[in-house]
Amino acid sequence: MRKILIAGNWKMNKTPKETVEFINAIKGRINREDLEVVMFPPFLSLTSALEAIEDTNLFIGAQNMYYEDNGAYTGEISPKMLTEIGIKYVIIGHSERRSIFKETNEMVNLKLLKALEHNITPIVCVGESLKQREELVTIDFIRMQIKIAFKNVPREDVKKVVVAYEPLWAIGTGRNASKTTAEEVCKAIRGLIADLYDEDTSESVRILYGGSVKSSNVKEYFSQPNIDGGIIGGASLNEDFINIVNFDI
Repeated sequence: MRKILIAGNWKMNKTPKETVEFINAIKGRINREDLEVVMFPPFLSLTSALEAIEDTNLFIGAQNMYYEDNGAYTGEISPKMLTEIGIKYVIIGHSERRSIFKETNEMVNLKLLKALEHNITPIVCVGESLKQREELVTIDFIRMQIKIAFKNVPREDVKKVVVAYEPLWAIGTGRNASKTTAEEVCKAIRGLIADLYDEDTSESVRILYGGSVKSSNVKEYFSQPNIDGGIIGGASLNEDFINIVNFDI
């Protein structure tokens, strides 16, 4: 059975001091051994966050990384740097990285391969724009994203990858896909992975939904057979995150 994963993406929010204060405020109220709960603070707060979660069952991940271990890449963070401080998760290909910083599917693939090389669990984000949804090309577009992202990924490593479906029109907008729509796309993603590998391999992959998930709708999403958790944005920055994590299964 696939273990539910809840990922809190803080984006460019919370200083190191605010990070420690927030984690100290919530960690005693989150105690779910049946879930995998990972928070993704900004780079400068990673060390503070790791210290704050000691002796808890919470995890800390990075919001991004580069696909080289070192070199003349001003402003970038390498997987080697992340693993040295104890980071075991990374978000790859978030829509904001793709749209604002012009990351390509090929770059997502290189980052995915490098994360696996360093035993970092990659959460690979895919999703369509509102225009693509209206043109009925959602699955075709995501098929292309998945196919390129998984290029040269060995079958035995696929189960280590987490895929997050984030429709661009539902991120930070207050809009969200219905549970039926989210399930349909996540089921299709599983099918796309099966086409690339096989059904058993696809069944081992966790697929998350992200897009205005909050405590009032979390249960309806997580009860779907092909949704194995969520990537949470704004609601991960306040105490609603506690209610999301402590939802009744």
